Amino acid sequence: MQKKHSWSAVAMVLVAGLITAITTTGNTWAEQAKYVGSNVCADCHEEEYKSYSSYAKKAHSFEAIEKMKRHLTSQEVKNCYGCHTTGYGMPGGFVDEKTTPDLKNVGCEVCHGPGSIHVETEDAEDILGTVDKIKGVCNKCHTSERVEAFSFRPLLHGGAH
Repeated sequence: MQKKHSWSAVAMVLVAGLITAITTTGNTWAEQAKYVGSNVCADCHEEEYKSYSSYAKKAHSFEAIEKMKRHLTSQEVKNCYGCHTTGYGMPGGFVDEKTTPDLKNVGCEVCHGPGSIHVETEDAEDILGTVDKIKGVCNKCHTSERVEAFSFRPLLHGGAH
């Protein structure tokens, strides 16, 4: 009998694969960059951050985990982190609310990659900044299975830009 995999476990594998693909395609920044949190992005990208914070549901994605937590095992809660936090399972990514509170929601770096080097250099080459560079990133969590299960209706850029 074949064992079924949960959608969250599949999502974690896809996230890890995406980051591996990014870090092995010549983007040396991605190999060294660390997550800084969306608040740091707001320093230079004030309008985008304001729009994201006001309109994007993902800016408050950890609330969904909080609502469901009592119905889930601790492992199931951790499985949610891959799609409801920033960088979970990656070096410098979300660990838990106490350790990495600035990464507890889906932030800028989920789409644009870890931002520490970009923050230092302010160079657009040190971040995934354009739609053509981030193409397919959304699909790591917004799979057809999840779309159907949660009646997800995609919005262009989720209100961020």
